[in-house]
Amino acid sequence: MRLPRMIAVTLAGAAVLAPAAACSSDEPAPGRQPQAAADSPEPTPTPEPAHPFTGLPGGRRGPVLAVKIENTAAGKPQLGLKSADIVYVTQVEAGLTRLIAVFSSKLPAKIGPVRSARITDLHLVPQFGKPAFAYSGAQTKMLPFIAEAPLFDVSDSRAPGAYYRQPGRYAPYNLFANTKRLLAAAPEASRAEDIGFTFGDAPAEGGTPRKTYSVRYPAARFTFGWSEKAGKWLIWQDGEKDMAAEGGQLAAPTVVVQYTKTVRSQFHDKNQSYTPLVHTTGKGRAVVLRDGKAYKARWSRASEEEGTVFTTETGEPMNFAPGQVWVVLASAKPVTP
Repeated sequence: MRLPRMIAVTLAGAAVLAPAAACSSDEPAPGRQPQAAADSPEPTPTPEPAHPFTGLPGGRRGPVLAVKIENTAAGKPQLGLKSADIVYVTQVEAGLTRLIAVFSSKLPAKIGPVRSARITDLHLVPQFGKPAFAYSGAQTKMLPFIAEAPLFDVSDSRAPGAYYRQPGRYAPYNLFANTKRLLAAAPEASRAEDIGFTFGDAPAEGGTPRKTYSVRYPAARFTFGWSEKAGKWLIWQDGEKDMAAEGGQLAAPTVVVQYTKTVRSQFHDKNQSYTPLVHTTGKGRAVVLRDGKAYKARWSRASEEEGTVFTTETGEPMNFAPGQVWVVLASAKPVTP
């Protein structure tokens, strides 16, 4: 602790020495207080760095775990989604959708139902470095692509000890995973780094107040409804509340509707329905939902190894509200490839 400096007063004449003796160099003069330590202000604490996926301070930059999640009615309610940093919605065969849940700052104990990988996933995950990627099965012709992708394969065939069948559900919608065991199978998985997201105040201009915003796919529909009380966009799918197994309705402070080009890939399912390939590199338009408003935005991603940058129409950073982010990969005109 720094002690206050005391100023000793020395008087030259012996005749005036006695009156001054009452004020020693160790005690303050009557009616006076020692100089306050405020003359040397305390250093300002360094703020905790924000997590690059959520913008929240103090979040652990843990290894990145990406998990493919079922989101049709048969697989609901899902477990663990509330803890995800980012949730991607992608189109799959027959106009349906699946989710990719990305974790780093928080890790739920369990996650599921876990479903199969698609080619679009392999174009999204490189932005996270070399993450752990959890899924259950894939088309045989796609397995070599997974083997070459920059990821640690922690599927049910590579890390079977991390998976279990949830009682009360039926296959294939009953496969769940223990997240700690998934990461234990990928000890060198990359930790969270910048992927282009920016967080902070909303743009001063340009937002249009919205109570709801809907995104349609050929065989699925998402609706996001603003809740002033929760400060989040509540999520509905196909007209039903999207409930979490932990309780409550799924919701996020920021929803990004990223309009992309969706084409037919070389893969198809057992019913001969082609697997869509969603192009997530290049440039395009987006709508960012936050704070009860919809903001027109632009997106750009130079390569698969880089993240996606979102800007306002005038080129300024399009800040997200801190917290979980849903990225809905959509097409302006929904098509079944």
